[in-house]
Amino acid sequence: MIEIKNVTKKYGRQQALSDVSLTIPQGQIIGLFGENGAGKTTLMKCILGFLRCQGTITLDNAPVTRQNIARLSFATSEHSFFPALTPQEHAAFYQLQFPKFRKKRYAGLMEFFQLPEKKALKHFSVGQQNQFEVIMALSQGADYILMDEPFSGNDVFNREDFYKVLLGILEPEETILLSTHLLEEVEKFIDRAVLIRQGTLAADILSETLEEQGRTLMQFVKETYHYRQDRVSRALSAMTGDEDQGGSK
Repeated sequence: MIEIKNVTKKYGRQQALSDVSLTIPQGQIIGLFGENGAGKTTLMKCILGFLRCQGTITLDNAPVTRQNIARLSFATSEHSFFPALTPQEHAAFYQLQFPKFRKKRYAGLMEFFQLPEKKALKHFSVGQQNQFEVIMALSQGADYILMDEPFSGNDVFNREDFYKVLLGILEPEETILLSTHLLEEVEKFIDRAVLIRQGTLAADILSETLEEQGRTLMQFVKETYHYRQDRVSRALSAMTGDEDQGGSK
């Protein structure tokens, strides 16, 4: 289990996370949702130890260090691969670094996405690079797979089919923490929704609970964020009202 206790992170004077506490057990698919700049990516990087923060983050009661970091993997649209290497060369490198590397899963996902094995990644499209990033995160052999907007640049059919494949290949002990803005696409695939707003934990709810309440994930998010239904009409009125008045003079 990953335990996050009272985590706070500042960038200079800017508060990115404020007193966030959260537990992430094994065996769940968790959606991490929030507006742009809410703190989702910062939280993931704090979990991975990429950023220093106040508070504590532990993995089975131990801090995340070089001794246990292999139990965590990360798929990010910022990309963590070596652009000049091919997928085949990456797979060989990962097998040397990670004893639990899942060769069969790697081969199956490469075939699913129809990615070339012997082409340097710098020559892949952005969508293909994001697909490869996900493949390596899932193939590393980690217990906790963190994904930060992994499918930007991918078409809806690839995304929908991938989620179905994901449900079919995950082992009971594997956990996914998925940050995405595509709420309606992932709603039926996640076990739990965690909402971050302005660096604070705004909500944490099981999908089963939402279903029992008869609420969709989108409805829950809008309620939590106090979404204004008249937002569009007010904006249009503000942008067009003065011009109309000016034109009538």
